[in-house]
Amino acid sequence: MVSILTGFIGLAVAAVILVLVRRDKLHVNHALGWVLVAAGFALMGFAPGVFDSLAGILGIHYPPTLALTIAIAILTVKILAMDIERSRNEVRTQRLIQKMAILESELSALHRRSEPSGESPPEKPTSIDT
Repeated sequence: MVSILTGFIGLAVAAVILVLVRRDKLHVNHALGWVLVAAGFALMGFAPGVFDSLAGILGIHYPPTLALTIAIAILTVKILAMDIERSRNEVRTQRLIQKMAILESELSALHRRSEPSGESPPEKPTSIDT
């Protein structure tokens, strides 16, 4: 009974992932990994003999250990990929902030040069000035 429930959970997770991709809530690059995880759940539920046979071939005496080891490895890789993406986004954000500051400085210099009396108009607060 547990194996059938696990299989249906895998299919349900795959269906939810496909719905999220269709509604643009989840990017396709991320969805592929999650669909593979859901397929693993379904395979483990509907065909537990596959994991039992694979564990026997690898010399693992308790087959659920194989599933847990694979799950830990997948989660570790997923966390590493998330950290890499977050680091990339932080660098991109920092560069954008620097470019924005340079452009604002150049714009202020242009405004000062274009004023005939030499007086610059009062600066308006921007959304990034916090």
